[in-house]
Amino acid sequence: MAEYEACILGLKMTIDMNIQELLVIGDSDLLIHKVGEEWAAKNSKILLYLHHVQELRKRFTKIEFQHVPRIQNEFTDALTTLSSMIQHPDKNFIDPIPVKIHDQLAYCAHVEEEANGKPWFHDIKEYLAKGEYPELANPTQKCTLR
Repeated sequence: MAEYEACILGLKMTIDMNIQELLVIGDSDLLIHKVGEEWAAKNSKILLYLHHVQELRKRFTKIEFQHVPRIQNEFTDALTTLSSMIQHPDKNFIDPIPVKIHDQLAYCAHVEEEANGKPWFHDIKEYLAKGEYPELANPTQKCTLR
């Protein structure tokens, strides 16, 4: 349902922007094939969403739905989930979400070197290798390590 809600929101936004031709790329195999009328929808909850998408399709002079495998579309999947959670008084408006693309993995940008000069995972590695806790570990830290 989140995929349909995101699709509906996107279609409404493009209609508001007077876009006449649209290529919708999605990773939901079910949504793309059902909206494209290649597959039949049986779930009563989905039928209402599907009907709404079909009504919105009529507002475009040309609209195409294209499937992209989820493995190639992880970022879009995350944004789809986010968009279905956002509530705004004007149903056709969504506050922009600033997105930054980093050259390195996210954990590299946020993990700093420990004060003792050892990597953040040193205590975990030692515990796994020797079954020993760090010298000054309190009970909570020991529990976390386990």
